[in-house]
Amino acid sequence: MFTRDHPVESPKAEEFLRSYRIVVPNQTLCELAWVLRRLYKFDAAEVKQALTYLAEAETVTLDRAAVASGLLFLEAGGDFADGIIALEGERLGGESFATFDRKAAAILRKAGQNCLLLSVD
Repeated sequence: MFTRDHPVESPKAEEFLRSYRIVVPNQTLCELAWVLRRLYKFDAAEVKQALTYLAEAETVTLDRAAVASGLLFLEAGGDFADGIIALEGERLGGESFATFDRKAAAILRKAGQNCLLLSVD
């Protein structure tokens, strides 16, 4: 649907989205962002457009706060999934996000969140 890479499946996916109530779990959002970036070579703006389209669709139920957190990371040059992971950790009572990823740590700190940058040394 977002890639319009199949002449039969793409229109069917669009019709499905218009015709049914759809629940999209956070894991699926992460997978979608990854596939669009890595396999289809979408840039961050194109991934944002696709995820925003889903989040705004009347027939789609998803965790909009998670999408917003993922997009915050994506727009800052990080991974969409890291934003969702950080939000879910916070929701589960985590006080600090621990990571080996310097970019993720910088994004979290800039957003005012506690982050522990782990070292392999």
